[in-house]
Amino acid sequence: MRTFYDFNRSIPQEREEQYKLFPAMSLYHIALREELGEEEYQQFYKAEREAQQQITLARQQRTGKWMHA
Repeated sequence: MRTFYDFNRSIPQEREEQYKLFPAMSLYHIALREELGEEEYQQFYKAEREAQQQITLARQQRTGKWMHA
């Protein structure tokens, strides 16, 4: 399953799919981008994407352990 941060925002079709699948997060990020400067927003987005990847990895590792128990 894709998360909000798995989409390539530079591709219009992926950005549109992201908006359809995650409307509340999309609106939040639009508002956040308006409030922050571009550089500040990009740093925030990058940090959030990395955190989400770590969570996903931890879930996969935990699931794997349970499956083998």
